[in-house]
Amino acid sequence: MDYVSALLPPVVMAVFFIGLVRVIVKTQGGAAKAKEDAAVDAALERARQTAVSKADGV
Repeated sequence: MDYVSALLPPVVMAVFFIGLVRVIVKTQGGAAKAKEDAAVDAALERARQTAVSKADGV
């Protein structure tokens, strides 16, 4: 019975890790990819504009 208690935690962690990887892979791309990319691009542009305006004002 000691071998069961020794193997159970790594097996449970492996199952959860595999599930996590599957969720990450499934959420990459797809229909929402363009929307997510546009949101990131907009955030980067706002950050760049803020940095430029602060540099101009200083």
